[in-house]
Amino acid sequence: MPTTVRNKALMPEPPSGMVASHTSAQNEGDESEVQQVQPSQAAPFSWAPAEDLRFITTTFQYLHTSGWYWGSMTASEARDALTGASEGSFLVRDSSHPLYLFTLSVQTWRGPTNVRIEYDSGRFRLDSSFPVRSSLLSFSALPSLVQHYTSTSQGEERIAEEHHMVSKDNGILLKLRKPLYRPQGFPTLQHLTRLTINRHTDCLTQLPLPRPLLLYLQEYPFQV
Repeated sequence: MPTTVRNKALMPEPPSGMVASHTSAQNEGDESEVQQVQPSQAAPFSWAPAEDLRFITTTFQYLHTSGWYWGSMTASEARDALTGASEGSFLVRDSSHPLYLFTLSVQTWRGPTNVRIEYDSGRFRLDSSFPVRSSLLSFSALPSLVQHYTSTSQGEERIAEEHHMVSKDNGILLKLRKPLYRPQGFPTLQHLTRLTINRHTDCLTQLPLPRPLLLYLQEYPFQV
């Protein structure tokens, strides 16, 4: 069964590996009673601010290496960038919403659409306020999320149900097929080679390569 994700209404959506539909109340069911807790009884935080800083720093390093991270741009600018691109083309940009770090912008059969990406305690997942939210997978790296929803494997689409998302605004199926690289950030030949190697092995450390090359591969252990 397709999952549903919150779509930013500034762009339309398509039939592809994910789907977009209307924004509904974000925190339904948050009306449970709140009990007062004495300071001495308060449980310690399991995720420290320093961990967030380290984690976000690493995330930005990955994104800048990817070539499909466009940084600060509006939904209108994302629409312009995706206009004319083939269905399934996508990019990641900074979210214009103060509660979100990133937004996934995707070209659909009806035009570009946006899906926010949630971040919480070192995990990323697509934004959703529907009951299926709890069933959405979360990932420790944003490129891993993108990779999960991207159709790869010799040009054949993955059709597993968990690879489909529903945009909450107009119920359009979204597919991630190929990244839209920034003109000034197109990947180097070395990086494209690294992506090819990553797609063909699950254990980089066992490759018969010099240590400097192994370290280079491990700097970006993703396929997209």
